[in-house]
Amino acid sequence: MLQVPFIRENKETTIAGLKRRNFPQAEAIVEQVLDIDQQRRDTQKELDNVLARSNAKAKEIGALMKSGQKEAAEAAKTETADLKFISKGLEDDLKAIEQQLQDVLVTIPNLPHSSVPEGRSAEDNEVVLTHGDVPTLPADAQPHWELIKKYDIIDFELGVKITGAGFPVYKGKGARLQRALINFFLDEALAAGYFEIQPPIVINEESGFGTGQLPDKEGQMYYVKEEKLYLIPTAEVPITNLYRDVIVSEDQLPIKNVGYTPCFRREAGSWGAHVRGLNRLHQFDKVEVVQIRKPEESYQALEEMSLHVQSLLKKLELPYRVLRLCGGDMGFTSALTFDMEVYSAAQQRWLEVSSVSNFETYQANRLKLRYKTEGKTQLLHTLNGSALALPRILASILENNQTPEGIRIPAVLVPYCGFDTIS
Repeated sequence: MLQVPFIRENKETTIAGLKRRNFPQAEAIVEQVLDIDQQRRDTQKELDNVLARSNAKAKEIGALMKSGQKEAAEAAKTETADLKFISKGLEDDLKAIEQQLQDVLVTIPNLPHSSVPEGRSAEDNEVVLTHGDVPTLPADAQPHWELIKKYDIIDFELGVKITGAGFPVYKGKGARLQRALINFFLDEALAAGYFEIQPPIVINEESGFGTGQLPDKEGQMYYVKEEKLYLIPTAEVPITNLYRDVIVSEDQLPIKNVGYTPCFRREAGSWGAHVRGLNRLHQFDKVEVVQIRKPEESYQALEEMSLHVQSLLKKLELPYRVLRLCGGDMGFTSALTFDMEVYSAAQQRWLEVSSVSNFETYQANRLKLRYKTEGKTQLLHTLNGSALALPRILASILENNQTPEGIRIPAVLVPYCGFDTIS
């Protein structure tokens, strides 16, 4: 969430940033924030004056009583009662104004970093680099949704029987390969200095608000009505919320956590060939890395996270590219996002497998996540990234490594899964 003092002191910068995100009525909403903030400040000033007069009058009553001026003291008591009545009204007004200000602020996305390109959609994203050669497949190569039937390793029909569309059942070598990927990703993160967390996979409303999923993404999350809990869309949410309402000691920084969880997304309105098979699911597995850094270190950390994800893709022998997302394609809370995409030779298109993002102070302001330095309390920067999401990685491994003898397993995974071929 943006901070009001920043908006007040950087009005034109805020408007320009929102326009780069193609946010509608950027000027109008900034003016609305400033108007409400002025009401808040005026009301606070008036309340402070009334409280000061009330305190002074209370002291005056004591002096009058001591000097025997009971009639004057009674008059002062009446005036004090009137001031208390006025102050109560002003306190109620102030709470209402503050809530109104909060309701507007939560509808405003984060401002983009200066390096974010202009644009409205994925077509306007900037390709930063491309790595690896696209494999040449045999003429009879098949997409993964055919391969999984051929080798009987993932069953979508059983998933529909048990739950519904988008909930696959992993079987035999498919299940073992899935588990191998999870353990590989976790081990690589631990080797890179991350601390493993196994968080809950359901969250309360406060946690959803803290990282920006609420009130922005209710429609994409599964909701447990009786307990008022949400199934997590990513491990970022519970892991980052470990530090909600926390003042971190400077010697605890940087914080680097990694966690594996199943993830749940309704993906309402997602239809068509581009979401076939493993390309988009309602339940999927993901290993997530989260960092909490000092503001001056966060963009160095973002580069570090990007390189970590790229190292995983290299070890999996997958061709990939890195995209810098444009203003119109970034997530609501992000200041800068890099997407990693792998090339699916059978589908002949790029598939997104990871996003790494710097949220700067946007989440930290909601979370009240701070640290003390030189006697001052400051907001920290939060970052997160997929390292990695499994479905499209698995799809690309199956498609890019298909041979007449079967599907070749990348060498780095063989010790984890115990076989080198699916046949």
